[in-house]
Amino acid sequence: MADTYEKLLEDSIEIAAPADKVWALVTDISRMAKWSPQVVKSTVKGGEVKLGTTFSNLNKQGVKRWPTGGKVVRFVPPADGKAGDFAFKIRENRSVWSFAIEPTADGTTLVTERRETPQGISNVSLILTKVVLGGQKGFTDELRTGIRQTLERIKAEAEA
Repeated sequence: MADTYEKLLEDSIEIAAPADKVWALVTDISRMAKWSPQVVKSTVKGGEVKLGTTFSNLNKQGVKRWPTGGKVVRFVPPADGKAGDFAFKIRENRSVWSFAIEPTADGTTLVTERRETPQGISNVSLILTKVVLGGQKGFTDELRTGIRQTLERIKAEAEA
């Protein structure tokens, strides 16, 4: 069987907090290590997160560490009951990570985190995942678990 990857990973969670509060959390890239089990540290260039902002990450899997760079490619805050959309693209593998922030009628917020690969994944990343990170299936399972953990941690903080 070929070492293939899933083009879309996603999960959602309902958070008992207003959309603007959840938006403030998910767009604070410098705090992503607090929620994502794969991120060790994120450093935003220029400080302010907005469309076009770039940042660097240090990621982990067990004792393995690797750097990545990202750029915010969508930045639409929720407003007037409409959903917000925050997304960034990772330079090294071309994946796009996003958070859809949807206010609900009862005052909660539905958050959906996605990892998409609209341009595929770079050959270098495919090879490194296969050779260093345990292959696509295992790594994808880790990403899926990480998305759930990230959402649960954001929920816990937003509801605290």
